Amino acid sequence: MNFELSEEQQLLQQTVRQFLENECSAAKLRAVFEGETGFDPSLWKGMVEMGLAGLHLPESFGGAGLEMIDLALVSETLGWGAAPGPFLGHALAGLAILLAGSDEQKQRWLPRLAGGDAIATVAFDEAGSLWQPEEWALPAGRALSGTKLNVPFASLADVFVVGLAGGELALVEKSASGIEIRSMEGVDRGRRIDRVVFDGTPAEALPEAAEASARVRDAGLVLLAADAFGTGARLLDMCVQYAKTREQFGVTIGHFQALKHQLANMALEIEPARALYWYAAHAFDHIPKQAPRSAALAKAHLGDRAMQIARDSVEAHGGIGFTWECDVQIWFKRAMFDRAFLGTPSIHRERAAKLAGW
Repeated sequence: MNFELSEEQQLLQQTVRQFLENECSAAKLRAVFEGETGFDPSLWKGMVEMGLAGLHLPESFGGAGLEMIDLALVSETLGWGAAPGPFLGHALAGLAILLAGSDEQKQRWLPRLAGGDAIATVAFDEAGSLWQPEEWALPAGRALSGTKLNVPFASLADVFVVGLAGGELALVEKSASGIEIRSMEGVDRGRRIDRVVFDGTPAEALPEAAEASARVRDAGLVLLAADAFGTGARLLDMCVQYAKTREQFGVTIGHFQALKHQLANMALEIEPARALYWYAAHAFDHIPKQAPRSAALAKAHLGDRAMQIARDSVEAHGGIGFTWECDVQIWFKRAMFDRAFLGTPSIHRERAAKLAGW
């Protein structure tokens, strides 16, 4: 059995990576970090033109009709490039509408999301880090009243997929009455988060949400694991390049045995974990009984591995590694976001244990 990527999948990653190398330089990332919105319209437009906004949506709705593994490969590459923008929330919201929406809801929203004519996001978290569908407490109904936290790019979104009590989901349009959006201070300034307060806000239920909400959560875990892998891989690349150019005592620091050992350990931390997110993405579409546990393990393990590599990268860069001037901080903060969003590793390790019957 061949476990390698297909030629089409390799080309997909190469295309996205080349785009990021051309359009998403460290200088542009810093400009986004220091801006007010964390959003670069030209970068998002380029991603839409490559088809990334609807990669996983059926061709009948203007998407590419690809699988979760393809979407995860893109997420890995975006992590590698620290690409700012609403990709994560947009992808999950589109999937939620696809899995749980009525025919009318799909016809109304999916072509717009796939074509980039509208931006969508998900509003899941509640006070107390209640990320999981079984934990949501915001009451369902035709009018919503309550607060959602850590909503990606709420200020840019045209439509929200909101998690409700009992694992239900609802669509809320930004133009609806009774919505207040307040910016939150997030660590990754390329993926801004907001607090969204609903006060009698009209909402439209997604009819198949009871079965779909957990699937959407699992998809999010896979995409975050893939992003974390790309983040860790990029940090390792940066450390290797720095070791080849930074000189001390008349030689490059790559000559020092201690640093060689550290870089080798970093490679051993991240590279074998690639299979975790590949398998979780494959299971999402083809082995549904194993998908929830695989997604939980991938998110938990890669979230921790990327953070450890981020810490090691600061050390490998010496004193400058802890400063704003060093690019390491961009990917360090991305690793922090990937680890925390949709729940920390401890939460998903506990879920994985329960799913295994332990």
